[in-house]
Amino acid sequence: MDVRQIEAFHAVMTWGTTARAAEVLRISQPAVSKAIMALERAVGFRIFDREKGRLVPTAEGQLFYREVEISFAGIARLRSAAARIRDYGTGEVRLGCLSAFSTNLVPYAIARFRRSHPEVSVTLVVAGSSVLRDQVAANHLDLAVTADEIVQTGVDATPFAEIDAMIALPPGHPLSSREEILPADLDGQPFVALAAEDTTRHEAEQIFASHGVAPRVAVETAYSSTVCALVLSGLGCGIVDPLTAPGFLERGMILRPMRPTVRFRTLLLMPPKKPSLLAVEMAKSLSVARAELTGG
Repeated sequence: MDVRQIEAFHAVMTWGTTARAAEVLRISQPAVSKAIMALERAVGFRIFDREKGRLVPTAEGQLFYREVEISFAGIARLRSAAARIRDYGTGEVRLGCLSAFSTNLVPYAIARFRRSHPEVSVTLVVAGSSVLRDQVAANHLDLAVTADEIVQTGVDATPFAEIDAMIALPPGHPLSSREEILPADLDGQPFVALAAEDTTRHEAEQIFASHGVAPRVAVETAYSSTVCALVLSGLGCGIVDPLTAPGFLERGMILRPMRPTVRFRTLLLMPPKKPSLLAVEMAKSLSVARAELTGG
C-alpha cells in the first residue's frame, strides 16, 4: 500500500462517495476507484462492499479506518510541528551576552519573552565579546549582545545600546564629594582599568592624554561588574557601565558622572542567515528592556 491509496480510502470514508472524494483530492473518480481496489489487494481483504453502485464499508474496512484515523492525526501533528519549526525554530532560543548585562537587562528581557512564549526554553551564555561573536557565526547562538570591539565579518551586527560611563568610587573616597569627575581629578589616582582592547578604555585614555593626566592603573579586568567589585574593595576608582552598579551601590560604592563622558557601545549579533521568529522576538524583548532600563 502507498500514501495515495490511504488518502483515497480516507477521503471516501470521510465524504461518503468516490465522486466527492475525487473532488476533494482533485483527481478523477476512476483514479479514486483504482486506488481503492489497489489498497484492497495490498491489505488482503475487502474494505468496501459494492451495493447498487455505492461503496459500503465492511466490518474490516471500519476497523482499518480507525487505524487510518490515528495515522492521519499523527500526520497532522507532524505538519503542525514542521510549521512551528519553520516559523519558530527548535522551540529554544540560545542567547549570549556580556557579563555587564547578565544581571539586569538580559534577565529582564528573558522574563518578558517568557511571558509571551512560556513553552520556549532559553539558554543563556555569558562570555566575552569575541567568544560570543564566534558562537553566533558558527550558529551555536541565535543572538548575542557584545561590545563593539569585535570583528563583525560573518555575523549580522547592528547597534544595540550606548550608555554613558560613570566613575565608580569606594566608600569614603576623597572624590565622593564631587558632583562630577573631571580628568584632572583622576591624575595619579589608583585606578581599576578595563581591558586593553576595550573601546571605552581607549576613549578614556584619549581624553586623559588630551588633558595631560594619567591615572595610576592598579588592576585591569575585562568586566565592568568586576571593576565594581574591585573598586568596592578599595583598590581604586574605575570607569563602569552603570547597569552593573545595582548590588554594589547598596554595599557602599559611589557613582559619579564623568565629564567629558565616554560611552559603552554594544552590538546585537545574529547569524547572517535568516533568523528564526523566536530569535526576532527575543531581540524585541531585549530592545524593550534596553529602553526601559536605560531610557533609550
